[in-house]
Amino acid sequence: METEIKAIDERLIKLAKDVEIIKGLLTSKVDDEGELSDWAKKELIIARGEDESQRVSLNDLKKEIEDGL
Repeated sequence: METEIKAIDERLIKLAKDVEIIKGLLTSKVDDEGELSDWAKKELIIARGEDESQRVSLNDLKKEIEDGL
């Protein structure tokens, strides 16, 4: 029982660290007022201008990742 609790605690700590990393990545893309940064706006314009045939579907991306592992 104690071993299980310790394992859960370790996973929760890792999860909290991962969330902090993701939060940091996301907040760097917005300013103090919650608006997109100039960099994020530029990237959005580029993405919107991209031809749809160049886009990769989420399912195709998942398959590429799974095949790569």
